[in-house]
Amino acid sequence: MQSFPAQPAPLWPLVLYFAAVVVLVSGMLGLSYLLGQRQKHKPDEEPYESGMLPTGTTPFHFDVLFYLNAMFFVVFDLETMFIITWAIAFRDVGWVGYVEILLFIVVMLAVLTYLWRSGALDWRTYREKMLQVVVKTNRRYS
Repeated sequence: MQSFPAQPAPLWPLVLYFAAVVVLVSGMLGLSYLLGQRQKHKPDEEPYESGMLPTGTTPFHFDVLFYLNAMFFVVFDLETMFIITWAIAFRDVGWVGYVEILLFIVVMLAVLTYLWRSGALDWRTYREKMLQVVVKTNRRYS
């Protein structure tokens, strides 16, 4: 039996795909430039309102902690989905999958501990934190 050296795969499909992507992206950018709306004023001073024009003044502002906790929720919600998919495939992945999910949970617990210890999950204002320090100090000396 005679063995022949393996021939490399042809590159023309990759080149064709790359050219199609470049043409498509260039066409989309060019059309958006030609057909796009022109801004007559600078929107830098206005707050972003989900693409809608702002009306009136805003009576209050959301704290950044609200968005920060929303991001933490998304991250830990995805962790839950990974654990659920692991639980569904529990018998198929065996001990290797068990060790991997334990490592994943340990890393996520370390992240949660870091967030907790650094105060990222604390919603109190600076004034409330200082008030708590004063109250603890007064209790200690009473």
